[in-house]
Amino acid sequence: MAFFSNGGARRATTVSAPAGAAQPGSAVMDSAHVGDIVGALGTIRLDDTAQGRSRRQRFRMLLAVIGPGLIVMVGDNDAGGVATYAQAGQNYGMALVWTLVLLIPVLYVNQEMVVRLGAVAGVGHARLIFDRFGKFWGAFSVGDLFIVNALTIVTEFIGVSMALGYFGLPKAISVPLAAVLLFAMVAGGSFRRWERFLFGLIAVNIVMFPLAFLVHPKGSQIAHGFLPSFPGGLNSTLLLLIVAIVGTTVAPWQLFFQQSNIVDKRITPRWIRYERYDLIVGIVVVMAGAIAIMCAAAFGLGGSAAAGNFTDAGDVAQTLRDHAGPAVGALFAIVLLDASLIGANAVGLATTYALGDTLGKRHSLHWKISEAPAFYAGYALLLALAAAVSFSPDHVLGLLTQGVQALAGVLLPSATVFLVLLCNDKAVLGPWVNTVRQNIIASVIVWALVLLSLALTAATFFPNLTTANLEIGFGFGVGVGLLGGAGMLIAWQRARRWETECTAKEFGNLDPDQVAELDATPLTRAEHKTILRADRDTWRTPALETLRRPQFSTARTVGMLALRGYLLLAVTLVCVKIVQSIGG
Repeated sequence: MAFFSNGGARRATTVSAPAGAAQPGSAVMDSAHVGDIVGALGTIRLDDTAQGRSRRQRFRMLLAVIGPGLIVMVGDNDAGGVATYAQAGQNYGMALVWTLVLLIPVLYVNQEMVVRLGAVAGVGHARLIFDRFGKFWGAFSVGDLFIVNALTIVTEFIGVSMALGYFGLPKAISVPLAAVLLFAMVAGGSFRRWERFLFGLIAVNIVMFPLAFLVHPKGSQIAHGFLPSFPGGLNSTLLLLIVAIVGTTVAPWQLFFQQSNIVDKRITPRWIRYERYDLIVGIVVVMAGAIAIMCAAAFGLGGSAAAGNFTDAGDVAQTLRDHAGPAVGALFAIVLLDASLIGANAVGLATTYALGDTLGKRHSLHWKISEAPAFYAGYALLLALAAAVSFSPDHVLGLLTQGVQALAGVLLPSATVFLVLLCNDKAVLGPWVNTVRQNIIASVIVWALVLLSLALTAATFFPNLTTANLEIGFGFGVGVGLLGGAGMLIAWQRARRWETECTAKEFGNLDPDQVAELDATPLTRAEHKTILRADRDTWRTPALETLRRPQFSTARTVGMLALRGYLLLAVTLVCVKIVQSIGG
C-alpha cells in the first residue's frame, strides 16, 4: 500500500504504476521512493506510526530512520575539511574553535529546512528548483553544482592518494582502487547495504579520539578557543581561513544530497521529528571530529618548526609522525583516508541524484544497475573523470583545490536563497512552511553567508586588503542587511493583510476585522498542537505539474538577477585566475 496526495488530502491505494513511473496525484517521480523505510539499523513499514508505541519501540524506529543526517554531516568532514581544520590548528592553535560553535545553528537551520522539503515533497532539491522557478534558474543552480562537485571529488581523490601514500602505496594504485571501491559501494541495488557500508566507514571516525588523546591536549587552551578572537589581527589571510572553515562545514552539495537521500530512504512527514534527531547526532559527530583534528595539529605540532607553516594534509601526517610519533601520523592518515572516501561517495551521489532529478531518470539506490543504467553510468563517469584529473601535476592540483573552495564559497548564498524560497512556498510545503521565527533566523544566516562570500571573493583577488577595509565592508553589509530586513518585514505584514482580505471574500465579504475574530477561535494550546500535528503528518506535496508557479515581485526579481550577476562575475574571475595560474 502507498499513500498519494490529492490537493492536500491523503488516501491509501494500491500501487499499480510501473516501476520508475511518477506516482499519480503526488510529486514523487520515482516509484522506488515509495514504500517501507529500509535502513541500516532497522525497518519501518509504510503504514507504521509512533503512536501507542513503547519507548523501546520508538527508539528502534529512531535507529531505522538515522542515516541521511549523520551521513551528510560526517561527509562534510571530507578531505577538504580535514585539511582546513588541520590548517587552523597548525597555524593558529585552538584559537579558531569558536568558528565551529557559531556554525552549529547554521548547520541545523539549513539542513532542517532540507529535511522538511525532502519528506513532504518526495522529490530532490534540483527537481523542486526546476519546477518552481523554471529552467532558467534551474540550469543556473544545478549546472554550477555539477562543475563544483566534480572538482570536489578530485580533491577527495587527492586526499586518498595522500593518505595511502603515507603507507607507501603509489597514486597509480590508490586512486583507481578507491574509484572501484566507491562504485562497488553503490552498485548493489540495495539501499540498506549501501547505508551499512557508510556506517562502517563512519565508525572508523572513532580513531579521532585516540588521535587527539595521544598529542596530550591542554583543556585550558581548548576552552580559551571557544572565546572569539582574531590571532594576529583581522587580515585577509585569517579571513580566508575562517571563510574556508565555513565553506567546508556548510557546502551547497549538502542540501542536494540530504534531500535526495531522505527521499530515497522513503522518509515521510510523520518521521520528520526523528530525522531532526538524526541531524543533531550528525552535528555532534562532525563538531567532535573537527575539534579533534584541530587538536592533533595544534598540540602535535605546537612548538616545532612546522607550527604556522601548513602546506597540505599529507604533509601534516608526515610531520606528525616526525614530531608526535608514528602512531599519531598513522591515525591522522587513516582519518584523512576515511574522510576522503565518505566525502567522495556523498558528493558523487549528490551529483547523480540531481542529474536524475533534472533528466527525469530513475535515481535510487534501490534500483539495480540494469534497472537504472543512467544513474549508475553517471556516477561511474563522474568518478572516472575526477580520478583522471587527480593525476594532474601537483601545482595544478593545488590551484584546483583553491579554486574549488572559492567556487563553493561563492555559490553557497545562492543555494541558501533557493532553499529559503522553497521553504516559504505553501503550495509545496503546506503546513510545513517556515514560521516567522524560522524566516528571521534563515534570513540572518543567508545574509551572513552573502557577506562571507563577498569577503572570500575580495580576499581571494585583493589579498592586500587591510583590517580597516574589511571592517568597513562588514559594517556596511550589516547596515544594508538591517534595512533589507525592515523592508521584508513590512512586505510580510502587507501580504498577511492581503491574505486576510481574500479570506474575507470566502466568508461572504466580511470585514477583515471580523475574519480575524473568526480566525481567532479559542483553542487550547494542546488542541492547536494536536490539529497541526495531524495535518502535518498526512500532508504531501501534490503533483508539481498541477501547481501554479510562484510569482516573483519586481523587488525579488531584481534581487535575484543582481545575485545571479554577482555570481557569474565571481565564478568567471575564479576560473580566469585558475587558468592564468596554471598557464604560468
